[in-house]
Amino acid sequence: MRTAVFRSLAALLAAGGAALLPASAVAAPSPSPGATPVNRAGTSFLSATPIAAGQPVRVDASIGDHLYWAFPAKAGQVHEIAATVTFAKGRSGASTWTVDVFDGLRRRQACTAGAQTPTVDAKASSVALGCTLREVRPWAEPWSADPLPGTYVIRLSVIDLPEPDLGAPIDVDLLVGTVADRGASADDGELAAPLVPNTKAGTVLNAVPVADPEAGDEGDSLADRLPDLGSRWVWTGIGGVLAAVAGVVGFAATRRPRRR
Repeated sequence: MRTAVFRSLAALLAAGGAALLPASAVAAPSPSPGATPVNRAGTSFLSATPIAAGQPVRVDASIGDHLYWAFPAKAGQVHEIAATVTFAKGRSGASTWTVDVFDGLRRRQACTAGAQTPTVDAKASSVALGCTLREVRPWAEPWSADPLPGTYVIRLSVIDLPEPDLGAPIDVDLLVGTVADRGASADDGELAAPLVPNTKAGTVLNAVPVADPEAGDEGDSLADRLPDLGSRWVWTGIGGVLAAVAGVVGFAATRRPRRR
């Protein structure tokens, strides 16, 4: 009787432990059927190549390049990034690689699992990197760094290597997978808009306004020909007046009376 009870308790504990395991331990990223491979990468946050979950990436690069990709994430999703760097020839020493993930506000997100910063010796033919992100929340406090819905940027780079190995050719394989999707949970809040990096911070304005050839110079008034009086002009004028008054007062104070 006791043996049966112990077996039942063990089974319940095993089931509970499996339910508490992270999503990365249950599933691994795999390419989506029919997904179009990507063969390029960006060189900065602004030029990050957009990819989707399940879309395989394979690019040719050089040791020392900073490679950037961007993918969308929704509330309730857990993403895993898996990357492999293959070396075309032998190297002179050990090297350390890293894969970093940033959200739409360029806040670096923590990894819950995976070899985020592995080090390989000179004889290794490849190095595998991985990062399992936290579950994307539908909202968060402004002071927190919790992952929120929006566009996430991946950066793959080498952070330590012998100088003779700089510029050697490499092959990079990368895949982003959605290992869990619980949907927008009832978190008593919702983000107003996804966090998307601002790749167009401003617009170029014409330095010289284009005149209307039909209007001519007859319609231009004196007020139209005067420059715009902004705050700089106002404070410059006030400063000039104060300087003149200070000069007159100083001259009157230091002037000696004439002798008769």
